[in-house]
Amino acid sequence: MPKLLVFQHVAHEILGTLDPLLRRYGFRNRYCNFGRTPDAQPSVEGYHGLIVLGGPMNVDQADRHPHLDAEIRAIREAFERDIPILGICLGAQLIAKALGSPVTANPEKEIGWVDVTVSEEGARDPLLGHFDGTEKLFQWHADTFAIPEGAVALASSQSCTNQAFRYGDKVYGLQFHLEVDPPLVERWLGIPVHLEEIASLERPGHLEQIRSDTAKHSARLRQLSDLCFTSFIELFREEGSLARLTKRESHPHR
Repeated sequence: MPKLLVFQHVAHEILGTLDPLLRRYGFRNRYCNFGRTPDAQPSVEGYHGLIVLGGPMNVDQADRHPHLDAEIRAIREAFERDIPILGICLGAQLIAKALGSPVTANPEKEIGWVDVTVSEEGARDPLLGHFDGTEKLFQWHADTFAIPEGAVALASSQSCTNQAFRYGDKVYGLQFHLEVDPPLVERWLGIPVHLEEIASLERPGHLEQIRSDTAKHSARLRQLSDLCFTSFIELFREEGSLARLTKRESHPHR
C-alpha cells in the first residue's frame, strides 16, 4: 500500500477532491498538521510521495512559523529520495523556495475564478495536458514564485505569470486550486478573515461573483481535478508503488 505524507497548515486547506481519488487507488495518507504541531520535524523516510497544501502564511515568515524551515528541509529530502511531490498554492511556493527561487508579492491578489492558460510545454505535460488551452480555475493567493532553475513553466494568467511548473518528471507546483468543490469554496467564504480580504479588494459584488462563478465552473473543475490528479497518481505506478493498482481496478467491488 503506497504511503503519502501530507503537509497541512490550516484546517480549511485540505486535499478536497484529491482525497477520494487517493483512497480509491489505495493510498494510506499521514497528515502532518502544523496548525496543531507547529514544532514538528517531519521526514519523508518510508513514504512514497509528498503533498504540500496551501496556507495563509508567506514562505519567508519562518520567524513566526518555524515549521516552514522544517518543510523546506523535508521537501529537499524528497528531492534526494526522488519521490513524487505535489505543491498547491503555498505548497508550490515552498517547493520553489526549496529549489532556490524567490517568492514575492504578486502584482495583485487573485481571489476567485481566473483564466489560466497552459504554455506550449504545459499542453504537452502529463498533468496539464488535460487543459483545453485556457481554463477557469479557482485561486486564492497574494504571492507568486519564480520558476526554479531547471524547471519548466506550465501555465500563466493575466496577472500572474507563473501559475505552474514541473521540476524533473515527478515534482509539480500549482498556484491554483484544482482540489476545491462548491462546499469547500463556501467554507472558505465563511471564514471572517477571508471576508475581510475580499472586502479589501474594493471590488463591489466580488463575493457574489465568486459564488456565481463557482456554480458555473465547478463541474469542469471537477473534471480537470480527476484527470490531472489521476495523472499525478500515475507517477506512483511508474515508481512501482502501485503494483496492485491493476488488480484493484479489475475488481473494484472487492
